[in-house]
Amino acid sequence: MADEPDWDEIFSSQPQNDRPAATSGHDGSTSARGESGHGDGAPLRRSTHQEAPVRSRREQRERERQDEPALVPPADGGGRRGRGRPEREPRPHRSKKGPIVLASILVLVLAGGTAGVAAAWGQVQPLIAKFTGDDEPADYAGSGNGTAVDFAIVSGQVGSDIAQNLADAGVTQSYESAYAILVSDPSMTFQPGTYTLQQQMSAQSALDALQDSTNRITNKVVIPEGTVAADVYELLASATSIPVADVQAAAADYTSFGLPAEATSLEGWLFPATYELDPGKSAHDYLQDMVTTMTQHLQTAGAQPADYQKTIVFASLIQKEAGLADDYPKVARVFQNRLDQGMLLQSDATVAYGTGNTHRVTTTDEERGDAANAYNTYVHEGLPVGPISNPGDLALNAALNPADGTWLYFVTVNLDTGETAFSTTFGEHEAAVKQWQAWMREHPEYQ
Repeated sequence: MADEPDWDEIFSSQPQNDRPAATSGHDGSTSARGESGHGDGAPLRRSTHQEAPVRSRREQRERERQDEPALVPPADGGGRRGRGRPEREPRPHRSKKGPIVLASILVLVLAGGTAGVAAAWGQVQPLIAKFTGDDEPADYAGSGNGTAVDFAIVSGQVGSDIAQNLADAGVTQSYESAYAILVSDPSMTFQPGTYTLQQQMSAQSALDALQDSTNRITNKVVIPEGTVAADVYELLASATSIPVADVQAAAADYTSFGLPAEATSLEGWLFPATYELDPGKSAHDYLQDMVTTMTQHLQTAGAQPADYQKTIVFASLIQKEAGLADDYPKVARVFQNRLDQGMLLQSDATVAYGTGNTHRVTTTDEERGDAANAYNTYVHEGLPVGPISNPGDLALNAALNPADGTWLYFVTVNLDTGETAFSTTFGEHEAAVKQWQAWMREHPEYQ
C-alpha cells in the first residue's frame, strides 16, 4: 500500500494572505469549512524579550517545513518571535509519490470548474481512496472460485464500462476495485471479444486475465442482452476474424433476412445468446442464425406474427430501462399505462439511442428537447420508431405480459442494488426522485 500522504503539508502549502501573527493565543481566522485557521491547533507563543519584526506566515511555514526549531531570543535582547511547536519524535521517511499524485489530481479536477469537479470526482475518488488507504473498495482475494463466466468486451467500451460489467457478472466484488486499478494504469488496454473468467476473482486477477489472449474464446461468440446491433457486428467480426466491414455490408441487406415489412434494419432482431462458430459460415449466415433464433423466441413467448415488430420495439425499450428481473413486467406496465392514457413515454434510453450514444441512458435538456431526433419520446408520442437494443427473453415476456398496476412513473433509487420505486402520482414520483438524488450525493462515484 502506498504511504499515506501528509494532508497537513498538502493543504498548508496553499497560498494565504501574509499578515503579522496575532498576539493572542489564537489568530481567530477560520477556513471556508469553519475550521480553525491553524492546522495543528497550537497557539502562538510570545517571547518575554525585546521583539524584532515578525516573519510572515509563509516564512514561518517554510521554517516549520524544514523541521527547524522555533527561534530562541538571544541574550542581548534582540530576540524574534516565532511560532513554537512542541517537541516530537522524528517522523519516519514518507514517500512523496502519494502527495504528488494527489496534488496533480486536485489540480486537474479544479481546473475543470464547478462542473468539472462534479464530473471528475467520481473518477478520481477511487484512486484517492487507494492512496490514502481510506474506504478501500470491496475486493475478492485470489483468481476465482472455479465457476466459469463468459465475459464479453464490446468495441467502444471504456474502462468504467468494463469495471461495471465485471461487477455485474459476479466476477469482481465491486465496480470500484477494478476501476481504481484502471485509473492508476492508463496504459492498460483490452481487445474486443469473449473471455473465459471465473466468479469471485480479485480485480487485479480479472483485469490481468482480460489482457491474456489465451483466455479469449475463439469457438463461440456471446451476445449479451441489450447489446445494440452495431456492437453485435463488432463482436461477431472479432470472434470470427471476418472484417467488420463485411459484417456491416451483410447487415445492410436487411430485407434478405425475412423480417416483417415494418422493419428498417436488423436492430432488435439479433437475439442475445451464445453462438457456436463455424469457419465455413459467412457473415450473412451468422446474422441469419440470430434472426431465426429471435423468431423462435417470439413464438415461444406467444407473440403473433403480425405483432412481431411492435413486440420487439416495446421489448427493446424495456430491456434498456429495467434493472432487476422482477421489475421488467412493472416497467412494461408503466409504459403501457402511459401509452393507454396518451402520455409521452419520456424515456432517456430512446433519446440517447437517437443521438448515437448507445452506451448510456442519461441525456441533457438540449437532447430531450430536440424534435429532430425521431427516437425522442419526450417530444414524439407513442413507441419509438424502431428498436433501441436487442432484447432477451425477460424483456420479450414482459412486453407481452405486463404486471398489473396503476403506475405511471419509476426511478431507480439505489444503483448498487437496482432497487426501483414505482409511483402512480407525480407527487409520489417526486418523493422517489429526492430519494434517488440523496443516494447519488452519497455515492459520487456514479456521477
